Amino acid sequence: MNRIVQLFRMGNCLMGIVGLLMSVLIATGTSITDYWADIIPAAFVVFFFVAAGNSLNDYMDREVDKVAHPERPIPSGRIRPNTARTVSIYCFAAALIASFFLRIEATAVVVAAMALMLTYELSTKKKGFSGNITIGLLTGMLFVFGGSVVGMIDKTIIIALMAGLATVGREIIKDIEDMDADFDRNTLPKRIGKRNAGIAGSIAFVAAVSLSPVPYLTSMFGSGYLLVVLAADAIFIYCSIVHFRNPTMGQRLAKYGMLVALVAFLLGGIQ
Repeated sequence: MNRIVQLFRMGNCLMGIVGLLMSVLIATGTSITDYWADIIPAAFVVFFFVAAGNSLNDYMDREVDKVAHPERPIPSGRIRPNTARTVSIYCFAAALIASFFLRIEATAVVVAAMALMLTYELSTKKKGFSGNITIGLLTGMLFVFGGSVVGMIDKTIIIALMAGLATVGREIIKDIEDMDADFDRNTLPKRIGKRNAGIAGSIAFVAAVSLSPVPYLTSMFGSGYLLVVLAADAIFIYCSIVHFRNPTMGQRLAKYGMLVALVAFLLGGIQ
C-alpha cells in the first residue's frame, strides 16, 4: 500500500480536494454544506485525476528518476513501469466516470483537463514554455472546475486567470533555477537566455497582480480580500525583481505569494 500512496503522492491529492472546496466556496459565497451532493463526486474526480497524473508522470519520467528520484516506486523496483501505466489509465477512467454524476459543464472541464495532462506528459513537458503554459492552465482549471460543479463558472474565471498566470511565472523561474539540471528539456531559459526568460516570468507575475483588484472592484469580494491580496501582490512584485539575482529565492517567494493569495480568495469566499 505504501508504494501506491507514494505513486499517487497522496498529499497532492488531498491538496487538490482542498482547492476544490475553496473554489466552490468562492463560487457560491455560502456554506459548502449546501452542496455536498455535488462536492462528493467532484472530490472523487479530483482525487483520481491527480493520482492518475502523478502515476503517469512517474511512468514517463522513469529513466530520469533513476538519477533524480531513485526513491520513487518505479526506479526503486517496488512497482513495475507497466503497472504504474495501468494504474494511471484506471484512475483517469475513474475520474471520468465520477464526472458523469456532475453537471455537463463539469464533465467537459474534466475531459479538457485530461487532454491537457496527456498533452503535457507526452509532448509539451520537454518543450519548455509550452509546458509552463500547460501547467498554468491546469492550475487555473481546478478553480474553473469548482465553479462548474455548482453551475457558477463565471464566479471563478478571474481567480483561475490569476492562479494560472502566477503559476506560469513560477514555472519559468523554476526552469531558470534548474537550467543546468534540465538536460532532457528545451526550457525557455535555454532557448532565449536566463534574462529574457526572467523578463517573461516577471510579466506573468505582474499580469496576475494587475488582475487582483478586479474581484473587489466588481463587488465580488469585500475589503478583507483586498487587504490580504495586496500583501500577496507585494510578494509577487518583489519576486519579479529578486529572481534575477537569486532564482531560488524568487521561486520560493512565488510559492509564498500563492499561499497568501489563496488566503485572500478564501476570505473573499466567506465574506
